Amino acid sequence: MLVIPGQAGRATCDGMTRRELLRIGGSALLGVSLADIFSLQAQAKKRENGGGPGFGKAKSVILLYLQGGPSHLDLWDPKDNVPDNVRSPFKAIGTKIPGIKFTELMPKFAQVIDKVTLIRSMSYTPVGLFNHTAAIYQMLTGYTADKVSPSGQLEPPSPKDFPNLGSNIIRLKPPAVPMLPFVMLPRPLQESNVVGKGGTAGFLGRAYDPYLLYPPGSDMDMDKMDRIKTDDLQLRGEISSKRLERRARLRDLINEGMPAIEEATAKYSLDEYYGKALGLVISGRARKAFTLSEEPRKLRERYGMNTWGQSCLLARRLIEAGTRFVEVNWPKVANSDNHSWDVHSGLTKRMKDQAAPMLDAALATLIEDLDQRGLLAETLVVAVGEFGRSPQRGVSTSGNENSDDGRDHWPYCYTGVIAGAGVKRGLVYGKSDKTGSAPVENPVHPRELLATIYHSVGIDPSTMVLNHLNQPRELVQGDPVTGILS
Repeated sequence: MLVIPGQAGRATCDGMTRRELLRIGGSALLGVSLADIFSLQAQAKKRENGGGPGFGKAKSVILLYLQGGPSHLDLWDPKDNVPDNVRSPFKAIGTKIPGIKFTELMPKFAQVIDKVTLIRSMSYTPVGLFNHTAAIYQMLTGYTADKVSPSGQLEPPSPKDFPNLGSNIIRLKPPAVPMLPFVMLPRPLQESNVVGKGGTAGFLGRAYDPYLLYPPGSDMDMDKMDRIKTDDLQLRGEISSKRLERRARLRDLINEGMPAIEEATAKYSLDEYYGKALGLVISGRARKAFTLSEEPRKLRERYGMNTWGQSCLLARRLIEAGTRFVEVNWPKVANSDNHSWDVHSGLTKRMKDQAAPMLDAALATLIEDLDQRGLLAETLVVAVGEFGRSPQRGVSTSGNENSDDGRDHWPYCYTGVIAGAGVKRGLVYGKSDKTGSAPVENPVHPRELLATIYHSVGIDPSTMVLNHLNQPRELVQGDPVTGILS
């Protein structure tokens, strides 16, 4: 079944329970429930500021969210002539841009850097934002979570939360075709036992929550994408599409005989939304997009035959099918071991043998693949985490213990990648100091990165939304980084 995340069993305002509302495929409620989603999407007023570099050039967004905090010093901002406990254990290599170096962990991405903008000056003051959950929430909503202590917070998701940026985007810019508006995969955002903070529609309501594609299997199961199930996007065997279409025609006949009801509901454009809901299931567009086996084996191998690589390939397929926003979360819990980016210890082996090869292959291939298909010009691709890692190895900055071969959390300076849809090619924006500790040019706050994403899809970042208390709040309190746009 198509599951819109929330609290099971709780009744909605019209008396239907959540369980009744959310069982979409193959039931009498199929058109109604999904139609409600489309109807709610269009209730928001669109507000366009009419211009500026890059405004409205992105039809869709792929957010590669690197939860855990990748080390900028050991990937794409290595430093020379620094103390041994600052210098990366990996050697520096050249890239397509003369004078710009990566570490040896990113050889494939180094060859497509001429197609992207590298932001080496992501930065924010970490008061109450030193742990993953608080920092993730800020990065994906633009706001600081409630009840934040000096070291951060581990508060679970709440209906009062600010919305994930994908939820805001699909509310203001719903898809033009019957397709899942917002898809999140292949695992939840997570720190310890707190799951999904920053990944919901919050006070916008469950209608704008992402469609969650979390295949079964542990984070170490690299073949889980081969077991994708989308039973919620297909009809039960005994209900044919013709039968469902006959039901739709019957509904139309009833409406024709009840002009009073039609007049009362005209403003909701029920026919339009019922049609979209029906089309999503009958057309098979969504189910087809999830069929990775249709891709050439060689291309799948270029992305990487692992959870991350196949998720990035699936993101491209979803965008092609009409999805507006895809969020691919790094497939390991944020504060964890193995291929998690949270390298408090074992940095050298974990990054070289596990995390970096997956990131390098998939990111480089996704950029090339989109570009070759002509999709990069209208698709915004963003790769970023909640923070970087400390310049000095073995030093505690967040209260965590760190080995000599480990780096702690570091929000003061880190690196993000952005490409496509009006983003300048071959640009390195901002600059970190000689140890990668702080920006010395053009610092970019996470709020400003979010404002840039909204701007790129044609939404004024200062657009007001009403929270759970009917108080007006801006989408994000920040200005677009127009210096990276054209």
